[in-house]
Amino acid sequence: MQSLFQILMLLLDVVWFFIIAHVIMSWLISFQVLNTRQQLVAQIWYGLNRLLEPVYAPVRRILPPMSGIDLAPLAVLIGVYALRIVLMNNAGAFY
Repeated sequence: MQSLFQILMLLLDVVWFFIIAHVIMSWLISFQVLNTRQQLVAQIWYGLNRLLEPVYAPVRRILPPMSGIDLAPLAVLIGVYALRIVLMNNAGAFY
C-alpha cells in the first residue's frame, strides 16, 4: 500500500509541474519572449493545453469572469495542494 501512496504523490507532483510550466509558458508567450510560430514552442504549448484544458474547464465554469485574468490554474494548484495535504495526513492508512 505504501507504493500506492507514493504513486499518488508522484502523480500530484507531475500535475503540479505541468501547471507551473503552463503558467510560466503562458506568461512568456504573452510578453513575446516565446513565439508560438516556432515548432517546438507550438508543440509544447499545444500539448500542455491538451493535457490541462480538461482540468481547467470545470473550474472555469465555476469561477466568475475576471476580465482577462484566468484564475483556473491557481484554483487547480490549490486543489492539488489540498489533495497532497489530505494524503499526507492520512498516510497511515496506506501502511
